[in-house]
Amino acid sequence: MFEKSVRSSPACTLAAVAVVQFMVSLDLSVVNVGLPTIAAGLDFSALGVTWVIHAYALSFGGLLLLGGKLGDRFGRARLLLAGLAIFGLASLLGGLAQQPGHLIAGRALQGVGAAAAAPAALALLTSTFPGGAARVRAFGVWSATNAAGGAFGVLVGGILTEYAGWRWVMLVNIPMVAIAFALALTTIGGDRGTSARGRPDVMGAILATAGMTALVFGVVRTDVHGWLSAPTIGTLTLAVMLLVAFGLVEKTTARDPMLRLGLLTRPSVAGANAYNLFVGAAMASAFYFASLYLQRVFGAGPARAGIEFLPFALGVIVGSVLAVKAGHRVSARTLMIVGALVTAGGFAWFATIHPDGSFAVNVLGPSIMASVGFGLCLAPLVSTATAGVDPRDAGTAAGLLNSSRQIGASVGLAVLGTVAATRTGPSQTPEALGHGYALGLGLCAALMLAAAVVATAVLPRGTRPPEATPHSDQGVGTHA
Repeated sequence: MFEKSVRSSPACTLAAVAVVQFMVSLDLSVVNVGLPTIAAGLDFSALGVTWVIHAYALSFGGLLLLGGKLGDRFGRARLLLAGLAIFGLASLLGGLAQQPGHLIAGRALQGVGAAAAAPAALALLTSTFPGGAARVRAFGVWSATNAAGGAFGVLVGGILTEYAGWRWVMLVNIPMVAIAFALALTTIGGDRGTSARGRPDVMGAILATAGMTALVFGVVRTDVHGWLSAPTIGTLTLAVMLLVAFGLVEKTTARDPMLRLGLLTRPSVAGANAYNLFVGAAMASAFYFASLYLQRVFGAGPARAGIEFLPFALGVIVGSVLAVKAGHRVSARTLMIVGALVTAGGFAWFATIHPDGSFAVNVLGPSIMASVGFGLCLAPLVSTATAGVDPRDAGTAAGLLNSSRQIGASVGLAVLGTVAATRTGPSQTPEALGHGYALGLGLCAALMLAAAVVATAVLPRGTRPPEATPHSDQGVGTHA
């Protein structure tokens, strides 16, 4: 079934991949606004409810590299469909949850599905649009749907929680899965992978998955165990040991390696992933601080807070369109530097928040500036990280890029959240909370400046998408 296709074209592939990415991105943020209601509805403890977030992050972050490799080996279209099926089933289970453990299990299973679907979708996009103007436009569409999914997740989560009930933040995924599955099944051509390249690297897969899982677990649990506590140090030490062992296995294995270490020696791949660590840390933290500021300092309800995030989503789309228009004349490296600097300026403006501020000055203005900058750099970032990669490693490169962003988001949110909480202190007054959130947003600006430095120092000058193959300029057309 997975090899059949009614119609296959670059435009149809782009549509299917865009829906998948929107869904995965939306699910990263859709439950955040509804956490208090979820906690009350299922009688979660104050610490237990955090696992609604952590369970997804843990399985998603831990399995991304494996998901990318499985797509390379056994077929990306095949793995995309399998991932969507798992994601849809998990959303149904989570929406019908009757106990805290049911919802946590559903969220963990969602992460498994997303870890299979997200790298496969990005690898399909990379192979369908190998270069030229079509690649610039395709990644512009991808970046807009990616970021808009995260921003609209806050809006959708707020409205559903307030007016339909928290269960719908899980059930809303089911129609999106159905649409994405139908598009992928009927429009994406067969992709049988490269199963004949040798025996699979089982040990590498075990070490990579265990190491990534331990790393994410150690970081996300710092809200309970401090950074210098024995559990945190022990878990992070274990993660480092597992990942070092993974590197040694990949260097010496005679099997088909999970990750070709030569991939990391490419300046474009290494630079883009380092840049992505900082961007992931800054964006996840900024979403967190801004949403709390709107609700706990400005006093906005879930639905209103979601609506007030809309300008951010629209700004990302504007930035993505500008990146498409400039991408034919300006290098990806330049767009990444400019985008990071503009986003840093927006976050620095955000850091001026105070309890007596206004929405127009303290939220709307910085949201537009930061989101346009983010839209400028996102598509060039993804295109750079996957450009020129051996087609048999496209899924691995996509998994690596998703992993770097997830790790950045987990570490950044844990570190910046701790710093902001320390600044806030024991008082929970709007003034004290505002001081903590302002510091956190200022540090987000510093992270984006660090990303600009990485792009300047590591990425080759004049980094552009590779030239198109004779068929690669087909199919995007008006979709951009």
